[in-house]
Amino acid sequence: MTTTSGTDNRVVGSWALYDFANSPFTTLVVTFIYAAYFTQAIAPDAIRGTALWSRGVTISALLVALLSPILGALADRGGYRKAFLILATGVCIVGTVALYWALPGQTLRALTWFVIANVSFEMGMVFYNAFLPDIAPPERIGRISGFGWGLGYVGGLIALAFALFTLVGPEVPWFGFSKEGGENIRATNLLVAVWFAVFSLPMFLWVKEDRSQISAPGQILAQTWRQLAATFKEIRDYRQIIRFLLARLLYNDGLVTVFAFGGIYAAGTFGFDMQEMLIFGIVLNLTAGLGAFVLGFLDDLLGGKRTLQISVIGLIVATGLAVWAPNRTWFWVAGILLGIFAGPNQSASRSLMGRFVPPDKENEFFGFFAFSGKFTAFLGPFLLGVLTQAFNNQRAGIAVVLVLFVLGLALLASVDEEEGVAAAGRSAV
Repeated sequence: MTTTSGTDNRVVGSWALYDFANSPFTTLVVTFIYAAYFTQAIAPDAIRGTALWSRGVTISALLVALLSPILGALADRGGYRKAFLILATGVCIVGTVALYWALPGQTLRALTWFVIANVSFEMGMVFYNAFLPDIAPPERIGRISGFGWGLGYVGGLIALAFALFTLVGPEVPWFGFSKEGGENIRATNLLVAVWFAVFSLPMFLWVKEDRSQISAPGQILAQTWRQLAATFKEIRDYRQIIRFLLARLLYNDGLVTVFAFGGIYAAGTFGFDMQEMLIFGIVLNLTAGLGAFVLGFLDDLLGGKRTLQISVIGLIVATGLAVWAPNRTWFWVAGILLGIFAGPNQSASRSLMGRFVPPDKENEFFGFFAFSGKFTAFLGPFLLGVLTQAFNNQRAGIAVVLVLFVLGLALLASVDEEEGVAAAGRSAV
């Protein structure tokens, strides 16, 4: 069914359901369960585990930064957007399943499969995000992006709750798993993999790829390099994209660091056990989903830039509270605030980029979007690991996130949204 605004509800719903499908990976693997399990049980101790996990996140970020613009341009010229999305999804699922087999003490095996799965997940997001400008009319791009992020947090919420009540919480875990060797915790990776495989199918079935701009067979690789070279040559024509992506280099690095180490910080500094971690994750996903959905309408009303500024200010307040928090109560307040503003930050970033992207270069420019999210994404996790080791204190490590958010907010002030939309040749909201 197509609405009066030209939006196909089935296509939008299928596209958004991919967010629902992949979010348990970031929620259960990257943030709340596997990351904490790695530092507490697989690594020799929590401090070294935090440092090693930061290295894995760093390697993932650098690989994504290197690959995303190149594969994005290749997808533009070859019409490979959906094929690359399916491939990346499949590799992520395989890597996530493999995490189940990494036992306590097998740090290298665990980190290797985590990097493979995480890189594949992030590359999939490049091609997934590139569909947004094609399926969303300009006047609804903010709420559709917010709907996707909100639905994603709902997916993470349900998966967390399911993991809590079937695998982590019960005295006797479901499905024949035991608690010996942390098998029930490791089995949450199998839940993530099955979830991803099942709920990503509507995206592959119903969302079509625009292949009208692809190159002729035999010229795809040559045209890919020409497109990349032309983009760099003409980059001054897209100066608002440059300003926006420079700001995102910083504030997104802060957000990546929070996601990668939020569970580790809760466990190491406030003594959260795995069950408390899951409850904490459920609350954060609930608040983040609501925030992304509600502020998606604000995005269409005020614009992506103003929505982003509001969200970054909220993240600064939340992170400051988390660093200062003298007890669990204040840490819970910080976590809820973080959830409220993290969802809109991600959603508004995606919708603003969708407004700035030229119609014939979606994959490449969303490749640069991923590049901006990963090129310096090693910096926050790396500094967090270094400061945590140097001071033997996780609060010192988390404090670096504040600096990244403040610097990102300062650069965001220079972005002119109207000029960016005009340069892309898209209709203004």
